[in-house]
Amino acid sequence: MRTYALYLVRRFAQFILVVFIGINIAYLITHLTPVDPVEQAISSVTMFGQSSPEMVEVMRKTLRELYGLEGSAWDQYVSFWRRMATGDFGPSLSAFPTPVSTLIWQALPWTLGLLVCSTLIAWIVGNFLGGLAGYYRKNSLLKALGILAMSLQPIPYYIVAFILLVVFGFLWPILPISGGAEMNIDRQGFAFAGSIIRHSILPVLSLVLVGLGAWFIGMRSLVSNIVTEDYVTYAELGGVDRRRILFSYVMRNALSPQLTGLALSLGAIFNGAIITEFVFGYPGMGTLLVRAVNSGDYSLVLGITSVSIIAVAAAILVIDIIYPLLDPRVARS
Repeated sequence: MRTYALYLVRRFAQFILVVFIGINIAYLITHLTPVDPVEQAISSVTMFGQSSPEMVEVMRKTLRELYGLEGSAWDQYVSFWRRMATGDFGPSLSAFPTPVSTLIWQALPWTLGLLVCSTLIAWIVGNFLGGLAGYYRKNSLLKALGILAMSLQPIPYYIVAFILLVVFGFLWPILPISGGAEMNIDRQGFAFAGSIIRHSILPVLSLVLVGLGAWFIGMRSLVSNIVTEDYVTYAELGGVDRRRILFSYVMRNALSPQLTGLALSLGAIFNGAIITEFVFGYPGMGTLLVRAVNSGDYSLVLGITSVSIIAVAAAILVIDIIYPLLDPRVARS
C-alpha cells in the first residue's frame, strides 16, 4: 500500500509538471504572435463610426486590463497564472465581450462526449477482437477482420470522415452530417438525447474506424506471443476451459501494454477529434479552436489549448492510477 501511495505521488507530480510546462509553451507561442488583440478589437469597433482620441484611449486601457496586457512581461505572466487559477482567460475577441471560459464550457461537453465514446468503443472492441484473432488464429472471419484492420489503420481521420460524409450524407442520406443536435427541439426530453446520439454517430464512427485498427493489430500481436508461453500450454494440456485461458490468463496479461498505448495516444486522439469536428460542423472544442485561429482570437486559442492540456494530462493520470491495479509490478518500478 505504501509503495502504491508513493507511486501516486510521483505520478501526480509528473501531472503538475506536464501541465505547467505545456501551458507555459502555449502562453509563449500565443504572446509571440504578431496579432495585437487590443488594437484589433479597437479597429473592429471604430470601423463603422467616428470615435474621439480620448474615447479610443480609454477603450485601449480598458481592453488591456481585460486581456491582462498591463505592465511588464513578468507582470502579464503573473497576472495570467493568477487569473487562470480562477478559470478566467479574459474576454473572447471574436465573441466580445463573452468570456473565453463561457465559450469553452459550452463546447467542452460535446468534445468530451465524442472523445470518451469513440476512445472507449475503439479500445474495447479493438482489443476484444484482436485478442480473439490472436488466440483463434485459424478462424477465417477473424483473419478477414485483420486484413480490414490493417487497411483502415493508416488512413487519416479526415479521409474517413469525408467518406462517411459522402456516403451517409449524400449517396444514402440516413444520418445528419452537421451540428450536434436539432435546433427546433425541446432540450430537456428524450427527443433531444436521441438527436444528440444521431448527430454523433458519424463523428464517433470516423474516429472508431481509424483507432480500432491499431488496437486490433496491437492486441493480436501481443496475444500471439503470449499463447506460446509455457503457462498457457500447461493450462491447455491440463484441460482448463479455453475461454478462461483466453480472458483470465492471456488477454489480462496483454492489456497492460495496451493501457500504456492508450495513454500515449490520447493526444493524437484529440487532434483527430479537432479535424473530425470541423468536417462535421460538430459544436465542440475543435470547431471552436478553428474559428479562434481564423479570427486571430489568441485569448480563446490559449484558453482552449490550456484546457486541452489539462484534460489530456488528467486522462493519462487516471490511466496511470489504474495501471498498477492490473500489474502491481508497475508501482514498484
